[in-house]
Amino acid sequence: MDMFQLIVLALVQGFTEFLPISSSAHLILPSALLGWPDQGLAFDVSLHVGSLLAVIWYFRKEVVELLQSWFASLTGKHTPQSRLAWLIILATIPAVIAGLLLNDLVSTVLRGPWVIAATTIIFGLLLWYADRNPPQQQDEMSLSWKQALFVGIAQAIAIVPGTSRSGITITAGLMLGLTRTAAARFSFLMSIPTILGAGTLMTVKLVESKVDVIWHELFLGAVISFVAAYVCIYFFMKIIQRMGMMPFVIYRLALGIVLLYVFVF
Repeated sequence: MDMFQLIVLALVQGFTEFLPISSSAHLILPSALLGWPDQGLAFDVSLHVGSLLAVIWYFRKEVVELLQSWFASLTGKHTPQSRLAWLIILATIPAVIAGLLLNDLVSTVLRGPWVIAATTIIFGLLLWYADRNPPQQQDEMSLSWKQALFVGIAQAIAIVPGTSRSGITITAGLMLGLTRTAAARFSFLMSIPTILGAGTLMTVKLVESKVDVIWHELFLGAVISFVAAYVCIYFFMKIIQRMGMMPFVIYRLALGIVLLYVFVF
């Protein structure tokens, strides 16, 4: 990659990782339209590190409280925060299982442009349906274990490229009656163990592959991804309750149509 490609890909990853618009749908466009080479596993790892650090830093207060409460719960001291921590762990399990069982299928058969285009449109429409379906008055603390598992199963579906992990988990939260802010907050907190697990697996593969890496490129990619992801999360959480999901729905439909036009027709 040259420096321009590095910056563009890092910005795309950072801005799209946490918006309900599918990062995979965006990352496929530059290489296909501009003939860019695959950025490689090492660069993917660095971008995920940047995104992970961004969401941890934004929710640093909540993360500390959840960790402290979770460890305290192991000694029998239970609080609303420890309950939420256990719900996040429960909601992460389906994605772990799906990743272990379906990774090969997803990385080959389901990575085609037509799949990404179709899922971008279909789950965009589902997001629209969930957002217009009241009432949405609960916060994440009110979730039952069954509801948390439902959101976790939705997150597992996001292993299919184009679905959008944040998009489908926010959709599931809205369907359960969470406010937009609460649905987004639970989705982002769920992303921490999910991205951490995915990044760990990618790192293991990278070490096993024994490929040479250009460390300054990885560092720069991580920094750009961190900044873009943090800015994205900050403004998304500020405006989501007032703005709603319709702008993202419209964007997803337009993106899906572009993908179909470019790769299928």
